[in-house]
Amino acid sequence: MLFGLDGVEIGLVIVFLTLFAGILSGFPVAFAISGSAVISFAIIAALDSSGMLIHMAVDTDSAAFQELIDQGVRPDVISHFRYPELPRLAESLFPQGWEYALDRNIGFLVNRMNERVLAGQSIETLLAVLMFVMMGIVLERSKIADELLTTMAKVFGPLPGGLAVSIVIVGAFLAASTGIVGATVVTMGLLALPTMLKNGYSPELSTGVIAASGTLGQIIPPSIVIVLLGTLAGDLYSAAQEDRAKLAGCNDALTYLGEAAVLSVGTLFQAALLPGILLAFLYAAYAFGYALLNPSKAPAVSMGTSNNGEVITRNEGLVWILGVPVGLVALLIVLMQFGAVGSQSVIVDTFTDSGKSASLRTNVDEECAVSMQALHGEEKWAQALAEQAVINSAGGLEETRELGEEERLALIQDKIAAAPKIGTGIATLALLMGLALAMARGVAPSADHRPLLIGVMGVLLMLAVDVLFISAVTTPGITFVFILIPLIIAGIGLKAAAGMLARNEILRVVFPPLVLIIAVLGSIMGGITNPTPAAALGAGGAILLAAYRRLKDERRSGNMVLWTAASIGVMLLIGMNFDMRMGQEVVLFENRIAFLAAFATFLFSMFGLLWACWVLMAGGVLAPVVRETAKVTSMVFTILIGSQLLNLVLISFGGEHYIQQFLRSFDNEWKVFLLVMLVLFVLGFVLDFLEIIYIVIPIVGPVIYGGTFDPKWVTIMIAVNLQTSFLTPPFGFALFYLRGVAPKEITTGQIYRGVMPFILIQVGGLLLLAMFPRFVTILPSLLN
Repeated sequence: MLFGLDGVEIGLVIVFLTLFAGILSGFPVAFAISGSAVISFAIIAALDSSGMLIHMAVDTDSAAFQELIDQGVRPDVISHFRYPELPRLAESLFPQGWEYALDRNIGFLVNRMNERVLAGQSIETLLAVLMFVMMGIVLERSKIADELLTTMAKVFGPLPGGLAVSIVIVGAFLAASTGIVGATVVTMGLLALPTMLKNGYSPELSTGVIAASGTLGQIIPPSIVIVLLGTLAGDLYSAAQEDRAKLAGCNDALTYLGEAAVLSVGTLFQAALLPGILLAFLYAAYAFGYALLNPSKAPAVSMGTSNNGEVITRNEGLVWILGVPVGLVALLIVLMQFGAVGSQSVIVDTFTDSGKSASLRTNVDEECAVSMQALHGEEKWAQALAEQAVINSAGGLEETRELGEEERLALIQDKIAAAPKIGTGIATLALLMGLALAMARGVAPSADHRPLLIGVMGVLLMLAVDVLFISAVTTPGITFVFILIPLIIAGIGLKAAAGMLARNEILRVVFPPLVLIIAVLGSIMGGITNPTPAAALGAGGAILLAAYRRLKDERRSGNMVLWTAASIGVMLLIGMNFDMRMGQEVVLFENRIAFLAAFATFLFSMFGLLWACWVLMAGGVLAPVVRETAKVTSMVFTILIGSQLLNLVLISFGGEHYIQQFLRSFDNEWKVFLLVMLVLFVLGFVLDFLEIIYIVIPIVGPVIYGGTFDPKWVTIMIAVNLQTSFLTPPFGFALFYLRGVAPKEITTGQIYRGVMPFILIQVGGLLLLAMFPRFVTILPSLLN
């Protein structure tokens, strides 16, 4: 044995040393990974052929091994880590020769590229990466960060450490709208760092808060890290839980767990939102606390006013900007809880639902039953047995059958009688209009408020019409006719409110990207669509925002962009409220009119998007955006392909299996997870998040996703850990980006010292998420 090490251990060392050498060589990372895979395989094959690499494998023909099998231990869990006393025998790393391993690797590589890169199930989700990247680059080129930084500095600058707090807020905002670390760090470094230094901020705090805030895009959705990690984690979790179920003696994960082993990117977006906000809050709290303890190093700075001459008193601000909006939202929640507001759908299926089944499958063999009792507890198992006994006494599970006409009519009448007085759609519309009117009153206290009162009357009239004249069976067309006059009246107030809101600098800067963020995240988190169509909506919206900004810079009218955005909104509203299926035998007249209107708005929307692209192309913006998008997306997919090759090299000589056996030798699941997290943290010093996701996670994933931990929590913990890879010296990418734009008087040592507190905050955030997993799981539980 070479150096007294097992041949597999030496192979692992060769692979990772070659990988590090390739990354440090200066070659593009995507090609360095592929090259390190080829070189490491050649070195290992040469050493193995010369007899220098010997693997001490467990002797499966020994009496001790057979005794374990007789005791019911599965062969795939037997390893020399867990049973070191087992006899072992020496064998080469490639028992059938390196030629056979090479041939198998090439075949596996082609299959994996087809499954994961070209035509697999995950390719649709991976397409979201391209559009989220484009969305971020377009928004970055539209100089949204410039206005956000200037405006937030005016708001928070007068506070101790206010400039640092404004950097955190802008970083979180850009994270939700761009999600690209490099663009965020460079933009804030160019715009904010000189201002902070000029106003007496310490170089350490200034550089640290800029670098850390720029990394929030890796955790706050829509995050590219979550998309990439989620597509991989979903497959790993499903496969790992199937293996876990079989080890427990059950046929499948659905039987053993009592639920499907599914993990989607949309669910991970929901899970990542609160942890991202938590990290942003911790960053801001540190900056504020630092300013209180060191006022000379983070002084209050007046950056001018952002109210355009309007004097908003504290009472007016609390009442109209905070109190009334919160009260309206609370009122809607209360009305929904009491059943006054809700869905008025009276749709009844043509067939009956199948009879209610027991909470757990109880018709399983004895080994699986014992395992399920241990997993779910005796009480829940007894409850499932009781439920199944009731079902059996009633003649078994009722089969689905077609409903008779009288049964369907009776069910419809029951739904009509139980329907809420106010529909969810109209209630939501009234809430949005009420929020706009209240905010307008708060930001423009000196304006004429009579139009706002007319708008309030229109909103109240719309709700009254809904209660008195609109029922659960009223068609969308008739509903629109009934509320048309109240909408016109409310529109008078909303037009005045829009003018008041537009005069407020904060709202004028924040509102457009905020609407885009809500549209993208809301469609995903609300379960309306999956990340890929939402990313397409985000990319289209970013193009419209950039075109509007370009037109304003050229002093041209942006009405075409506004009409395009309005047409997209109308098209979506029509699609949500009318039946667009024109192939049915009977199509209502109002649905035909709605279809024509939706088709017309679709054509106008496409024309408007193409026109916006032409504006950006003529302005020299679109071509660089497309090139940068292609460059980043190509890098991601090339790293994906290269990492698959490197993983196949590890698999070919048993390296992946060796690491998994070592991790499974620990009886405590927490020890395994902490060890993996520590390894990921250390690797973050030298590897980028892409390399860690595609190289390391597939190795350790079958172990950490095969236990009892919630997969959402595991994934978000990994994502937060990966976020530190941008900050940890010496190869943190955020540090490189900031070093490239920082003034010459800022030293590298100051940047390193500046990020150290934020690295500790990251670790503290991980500890908080470990102690309080509900931070991660509560939002998906509420939304789903």
